Amino acid sequence: MPATTTTTTTRTPIHGSCDSRFAKVRETFEHNFAGGLEVGAAVAATLDGEPVIDLWGGHLDLGRTREWQRDTMVNTYSTTKGMTAICAHRLIEQGKLDVDAPVAQYWPEFAAAGKQDLPVRYLLSHQAGLPAVAEPLPAGSLYDWDAMTAALAAQKPWWTPGTKHGYHAMTFGFLVGELVRRVSGQSVGNYFREHIAEPLGADFYIGFSDEHDARTSDLFTAPRPASDGAAVPQIEGPLGDMMRDMNDPTTMTGAAFGNPKSVDGAHNSREWRAAEIPAANGHGTARSLARIYGALSRGGEVDGVRILERDTIERAIEQQAFGPDAVLGGLPMRFGLGFMLRQDMIPLGPNPRAFGHPGAGGSIGFADPDAGVGFGFVMNQMQMGLVGSAGAFAMIGALFEAL
Repeated sequence: MPATTTTTTTRTPIHGSCDSRFAKVRETFEHNFAGGLEVGAAVAATLDGEPVIDLWGGHLDLGRTREWQRDTMVNTYSTTKGMTAICAHRLIEQGKLDVDAPVAQYWPEFAAAGKQDLPVRYLLSHQAGLPAVAEPLPAGSLYDWDAMTAALAAQKPWWTPGTKHGYHAMTFGFLVGELVRRVSGQSVGNYFREHIAEPLGADFYIGFSDEHDARTSDLFTAPRPASDGAAVPQIEGPLGDMMRDMNDPTTMTGAAFGNPKSVDGAHNSREWRAAEIPAANGHGTARSLARIYGALSRGGEVDGVRILERDTIERAIEQQAFGPDAVLGGLPMRFGLGFMLRQDMIPLGPNPRAFGHPGAGGSIGFADPDAGVGFGFVMNQMQMGLVGSAGAFAMIGALFEAL
């Protein structure tokens, strides 16, 4: 790549490097700032393991007094799920975990409430029927690993496992993470750091100490549409039902996103950053996501470091479920084993074998094994939606136009 360069667009400093072939990606990145979509953000991509885009810009604060730096980290919400899935697949590859074995074989308490035969596969593919805990949990339970896993072990499935799929927004990390812990003897955050992040030199954490706080940006919640006093139009159909249920903790969807209840701004707290919430509190850089997914895009190895075998990756991206999501109001979702798979609503480029995971508000990481692309995008200004942002998808489109 060319040497680091800096430009400024409408008060927004942009730093980093970008191969000349991908100039349109840089232009789109700058346009997202100029259009008010971003406060601070970073985008990175690798091609056949080599960095071709590494850009960052904007600010860490809404007052725009502190510039985003090369090593700035930020919470990536559900983009974390892809990192957690990699940990599970490494254990599957080593023969320590069997996707078709009952979860209770590794986690005996999980057999409660008729779940004795529920296979590991269903946890990874969002088919387990455990997207929420029905019993109201005390405040702070999200930071208590034992409390969350005990509640999930006792929970009766909301549907017959395997008959539906529904996004396990928060529970995915505790379910899969507890399997990682039971099988490896390490928490998922420690396992990920030792076996994935550190060998690759990837700056991504699932739980971290205060030594990184100074370089971690707060995450700003999605801006609400301005109100002119007119009545807010009601959304009809399944999507409207989902929006209604999300505000009712007695429903499955409401409990999935609201039990335990979180206070405003909790995602910027030291308590949140220190905990291991493997579905939602991964923090890192765009460069780290591109590095990790770049390895996966080329069969699991880059620069002599192998994190997964090619056959393991192929198994991980076999479609397990596709169609209306029981938690997300019937939105069409397509899942492999722990990864979201490319579909029209999540356009990870043009190739059908692309896989990865977006996060609420706009972050995303993915691999395209056919194009040899690894991609990462992180930001601190959340946009509305659960599956990526228009700004990120515009950059992905520009990237593939250049290939």
